[in-house]
Amino acid sequence: MGPSRVFELNRIQRPEDGGILMCIRLRPTSMARVVAVCGMPGSGKGEFANVLFENNIPVLSMGDMVRAEVTRLELKETPGIFGEIAAQLRVEHGEDVLAVRLADAVDTHLESHSIVLIEGMRGTAERVVFEQRWGEKFSSLAVVASPDTRFTRIQNRGRSEDGDRQAFETRDTRERGWGLEEIIAESDFLIDNNVNLEMFRSSCFTWLKSFTNQE
Repeated sequence: MGPSRVFELNRIQRPEDGGILMCIRLRPTSMARVVAVCGMPGSGKGEFANVLFENNIPVLSMGDMVRAEVTRLELKETPGIFGEIAAQLRVEHGEDVLAVRLADAVDTHLESHSIVLIEGMRGTAERVVFEQRWGEKFSSLAVVASPDTRFTRIQNRGRSEDGDRQAFETRDTRERGWGLEEIIAESDFLIDNNVNLEMFRSSCFTWLKSFTNQE
């Protein structure tokens, strides 16, 4: 990924001033574009996706593909099983398996939408697939939050794949092994989510408005 230019939206304050930091690394875009959102577990990827979906952006979830595989295999939904199946798929079919399987569906949505969101990119191999498939039409966005904030949210959301603090840390370690921290650090866009839900959703909408208006 080449050099990038960073700017902050003028009306957004820095976190230390009680506001939201939104960093955007600009890159050339064309009419039909693909955005992949990434972030550590509990960072707020799903809520970002909700905001875009509410604004008529189609959302394809990589996590839903793993959940569908668990259902297909008729496995009991436990905190560890989703990670185990995700890891198994990568071992058996390659680190990029979910990205490869999802790409055609994204192209289908691009026929009738100017922006498509991929929710839950988790590794460098997946990013390579997307960059090779869509080139400059592809951008990545990272949602970031502190570990304590993320764990609290995970405890409150009640998904079957969530567990205790040990399970949370195990999941963090597994996803780091796929290159998640690297793609977060190298993302084209960054939204801080160490804030309340209302402020975060406002930040997501502001990003979407800015992104949509890019030529």
